[in-house]
Amino acid sequence: MLRCSSSSSATAAGVLAAVLVLTGCTAGDGESSAPPAAASAGGTAPLDDSGAAAATVPTRASTLVPGTTADALAAGASAALFTSARRALLVGADDTASQATAAQAAQRLRVPVLVAGDAGAAEVARLGAEVVPVGSAAQEAAAQRGLVVADDADALLSGTGDDGDGPAASAPAAPTAVVLTSGGAEAGPAEATARAAGASAVQLPGADPRADAALVQQLGAAPQVPVVALGDAFGPADRLDQRLAVVRTGVQLPGPSGLGGQLPLAGRRLVALYGHPGTPSLGVLGEQDATATIARAGQVAQQYAGLDALPPAPALEVIATVASSSPGPDGDYSTETPVDELRPLVEQALGSGLQVVLDLQPGRSTFLEQARAYEELLALPGVGLALDPEWRLQPGQQHLAQVGSVSAAEVDETSAWLAQLVRDRQLPQKVFLLHQFRTSMVTGRASLDTSHDELAFVVHADGAGAPSEKEATYRALQAGAPEGLVWGWKNFYDEDSPTFTPQQTVAEQPSPVFVSYQ
Repeated sequence: MLRCSSSSSATAAGVLAAVLVLTGCTAGDGESSAPPAAASAGGTAPLDDSGAAAATVPTRASTLVPGTTADALAAGASAALFTSARRALLVGADDTASQATAAQAAQRLRVPVLVAGDAGAAEVARLGAEVVPVGSAAQEAAAQRGLVVADDADALLSGTGDDGDGPAASAPAAPTAVVLTSGGAEAGPAEATARAAGASAVQLPGADPRADAALVQQLGAAPQVPVVALGDAFGPADRLDQRLAVVRTGVQLPGPSGLGGQLPLAGRRLVALYGHPGTPSLGVLGEQDATATIARAGQVAQQYAGLDALPPAPALEVIATVASSSPGPDGDYSTETPVDELRPLVEQALGSGLQVVLDLQPGRSTFLEQARAYEELLALPGVGLALDPEWRLQPGQQHLAQVGSVSAAEVDETSAWLAQLVRDRQLPQKVFLLHQFRTSMVTGRASLDTSHDELAFVVHADGAGAPSEKEATYRALQAGAPEGLVWGWKNFYDEDSPTFTPQQTVAEQPSPVFVSYQ
């Protein structure tokens, strides 16, 4: 029940039309993320004579509510979670004290909280609601817009009147939906509406649900529960749906206690031992057996604890294909380690909470050809891929006669293949690491495609030498680098003079999020 003055009726009608389509701003709902049975049966509690609101279970697996303001987000949450309501709480956009009061009342009354504005007024009309203004700003807005104020508004707020819902106001045993917000103040009223509708409200520090280990656990245990994401940052809708399909698998990346989720570099710094199993000359990873290697990786990573806001996570970078001085039977100057030889180390590392990156030194083969050979291992959650252009030979070249190089096009072919593998198997995001110590090692570097949502693209500065030389290389690599990547750094125990300390490594800018030791 909405009264509008002649000057505001056209605006409210337009906003109402926008609010009515919010539940259509959704991503697809495939088999793996089907809505609960209640939704297919209607999922709606009827509006009874006492004035109960009719909460609804969203009928799609994921719903994206656009907007950035408190007004738009609150109206969107109401549109997604309520079909009707006799009463709705109304608050001012900047009145945080009244919003806190309204949140408590909404939990008791099981009605939505709306924010004074065009979207809020339109949602009042859609619900067919009388408003209960909370605070002077809401009272002024209700009067200006001609909104019908409930006769028992004061009693409802004080808790002395008829709550309307009676016993039905108790919260459901399990959430009817999960509502995601970015956690800003503008999301407060929308979160209150979610809880009033029997949904759980989850605040994410960013807009990627894969980053939150608790959410992965929650939706992995109940993949049928629909998700409503509030705000433009969670879009576009198709990307949101793809991300949530992965979250619903419940698969967590390996990591120390407290770290998990499905983004390998989110909220952590990977500290890796580099080398080839059983070959000490290729790096410290090969200086001891698998069990001792895993223990050593943990010890090295622990040296980074407390240096900044990023907790360290141990990892291994395993050379899967080793550059060779002879062409070998296939003529590619690269020795490919069989998958069955690498699998025990990889699986033991994953089982011990370490992420693993497979490193390719392809010689005259291509990175894509060699990556395909390790698909079985790359299909494991927590196993990423590294390309080492130093050892990529062009026709007629041989190792150590020159520094190798690769075209951006070949890198893109490889990253596209890996991203497709991640999509097809609904895997957590993977590290995709590109070694460099000269810009010439990647021709056409500015055109690199770093946009794959399935990959965390790292440029890894792996030059050895004096500190001034390493820092100059790091700065040179950053100049003109494409957007969408993060940075890595390699420390050499023997070739650096001297080896950087963990404190010095972290102090580099930007601070590297992938550090390896050779």
